[in-house]
Amino acid sequence: MQAAWAIGLMTGTVLDGNIDIAMVKTDGQAIEAFGPWELAPYPPGIRDLLERTLQAAREWQFSGPEPEIFREAEKALTEAQSHAVNDFLKKHGYAASDIAVVGFHGQTVLHSAPKNGIPGRTRQLGDGRRMAAITGTNVVYDFRSADMAAGGQGAPLSPVYHRAMLKKIGAGADTAILNLGGVANVTWCDGDEMIAFDTGPANAPVNDWIGRHGGADMDVDGKTAAGGRVDETRLQALLDHPYLSAPYPKSLDRFDFPASMADGMNLPDGAALLTAFTAGAVGRALDLLPRRPTRLVVCGGGRRNPTMMRDIAERAGVEAVPAEAVGLRGDAVEAECFAYLAMRSVWRLPISYPHTTGVEEPKTGGVLASAPGSTPIG
Repeated sequence: MQAAWAIGLMTGTVLDGNIDIAMVKTDGQAIEAFGPWELAPYPPGIRDLLERTLQAAREWQFSGPEPEIFREAEKALTEAQSHAVNDFLKKHGYAASDIAVVGFHGQTVLHSAPKNGIPGRTRQLGDGRRMAAITGTNVVYDFRSADMAAGGQGAPLSPVYHRAMLKKIGAGADTAILNLGGVANVTWCDGDEMIAFDTGPANAPVNDWIGRHGGADMDVDGKTAAGGRVDETRLQALLDHPYLSAPYPKSLDRFDFPASMADGMNLPDGAALLTAFTAGAVGRALDLLPRRPTRLVVCGGGRRNPTMMRDIAERAGVEAVPAEAVGLRGDAVEAECFAYLAMRSVWRLPISYPHTTGVEEPKTGGVLASAPGSTPIG
């Protein structure tokens, strides 16, 4: 296996209107080099379309035929992300032939974890074959379905990349990686042992709360939460949720912990409660690990929220440092991850594990769509 450039694409469940694009040079095992990365805005109208699609997905709940809007949204987001890849390559001086593979996560619209012996289901919108035709690159997509078909949670898939990140910075078992996206997830490694799971909510309920009360997209710099007072009694009741004490592996949908947790409160107090709940849930998660880390390297948009970072340090009892403090790129990690996973998929290396998704044995995943006229890889 030879290291080559891969591109990763990610759009999170918080619907911030951007496409995360990043390049990584890798053989699917070590991270050899980081390439360019950027946030590319979606064309006008895509975000509104995706919001309507998510609403349709919540009403659908895997019952009956898929909503018709799925087809419209899948075509629109695939074309938008494909053109973003073409623009990215041109901007940074690369040709499609310089890229071994693109990892196309797509947009998660509904995710239901296995429960009481019933297999889970997941739906990410994204047409890898259409992308391969538009970009002229090989594309790996639909990363989660194989894991869920084998009884796994389908998430989180980032741990194997987080492990590579921890190795790159020379970290040991005292350091874990925490990603604060719409949902929060933690990865802890000790040698070959790797444990990862969703800890609870992160930005999604806070963003939704802010949106409901004024139309802003997020709590910028955590200022709204910083101006509120945490109702500790109500917070303790939230922290008694059975998910937080349940054994891993486990995973969440974006709406499993909704903004309605703060119903009846004013804007700043509600934001303060939801932010503190994210932090407290992280603390509960660290208590489940075989060895409690003393430091968290924090990735994702939540690391830019000083109130959330402060609350994690205080309520989880851990040092919380942004990824940049250790030479990593906190905004690029999720996109880098899918570049890395795509390369692992090409070489049929595992992307999910018993202590990450709960699958019985390490399993590869992803579907390869080869570029027209390309030489087969892997």
